[in-house]
Amino acid sequence: MGSISLKNVGKSYGAVEAVRAVDLDVKDGEFVVFVGPSGCGKSTLLRMIAGLESITSGEITINGKPMNDVSPRDRDIAMVFQSYALYPQMTVRENIAFALQLRKFSKAQIDERVSEAARILDLTDLLDRKPRQLSGGQRQRVAMGRAIVRNPEAFLLDEPLSNLDAKLRVQLRAELSRLHARLGVTTIHVTHDQVEAMTLGSRVAVFSRGALQQYDTPHALYHAPSNIFVAGFIGSPAMNFVEAEIIEAGDGEAVVDICGDRVTVVPRSASTALRPGDRIVVGIRPEHLAWKPAENGTGGGFTARVELVEQLEPESFIAVTPSDSSVKIRTSDDFAAGAVSDPTELIRTEARLLVLRVNADAVPRRDTLLHLIVDGRRTHLFDIATGKAL
Repeated sequence: MGSISLKNVGKSYGAVEAVRAVDLDVKDGEFVVFVGPSGCGKSTLLRMIAGLESITSGEITINGKPMNDVSPRDRDIAMVFQSYALYPQMTVRENIAFALQLRKFSKAQIDERVSEAARILDLTDLLDRKPRQLSGGQRQRVAMGRAIVRNPEAFLLDEPLSNLDAKLRVQLRAELSRLHARLGVTTIHVTHDQVEAMTLGSRVAVFSRGALQQYDTPHALYHAPSNIFVAGFIGSPAMNFVEAEIIEAGDGEAVVDICGDRVTVVPRSASTALRPGDRIVVGIRPEHLAWKPAENGTGGGFTARVELVEQLEPESFIAVTPSDSSVKIRTSDDFAAGAVSDPTELIRTEARLLVLRVNADAVPRRDTLLHLIVDGRRTHLFDIATGKAL
């Protein structure tokens, strides 16, 4: 198998930094996903690992060997692109075997490897068909087969599922996961789809504006995001962000004012110094907001009006506006930690909605008043100036 290491890797196009000082290590046999919004540098970084893009700074190593000056064909990796890139005049068998023929493998070796790849990918009955006779999912499996037969040190997958419909994407996600478990080959998968990233990756690297924001397990990204960008990007619906003032602080916890309600919150780090009067950003996952009818609102909480109900079954999403019009509710779409020159860009896009994730069996109607209760022990706290988790 192949371990891949990136040390201070960067890529510039003139004055534009597409990738900025990325450090990460992919272990032997690991399935790592690069995820982030369009234009964040994830595909550029993958192409640099493949040798299809030159490196402006830093070093890439595979199995401990420097690769900066090694040609793509000599890196012993296989890449699968978003487009299937199959030769239309060739059969499935010929498409899969083509790279082996170029490398002067014997006919017996080619037949053995093609048959094994076809068996793994359930393509045995399709080997004599042309690409035009295949579905999109079958074509993508042929593209995977072309990579598998090379027995590479690593697979690099550049958004291979993005051209497929939703149902087929779910099916092929499962197939990719089973394929990796069977082959055990080091794999880096690029996607903009966070669901794809969280379901496939043993570890996930989240990028924004060319910078690596966090590299961790899916569980850690969701429950312990390192900054506001990661917290807002991972999770659907996105985390709610509310500006809040610290009223009391001490003994490793603080009391903050959220929409007029006094809520006890706990910083992730015991060494975090919070002072009364400071303003912070409180992040609340939609499932950590509880509700009851406003007339039953006792024992803390605040009121809000229902603006929208999305019944998806077996759960529903409820969008509400707090009755307190002075509340500052924010989004983090334009924020990337360490990538802004002005901290006011941190949460510059204003919104008036909070979103709840609830069971679909009992949902309120639009325009009704609710009483909302924040689970303070499950909130996330962020520095309002830097966006970093507290």
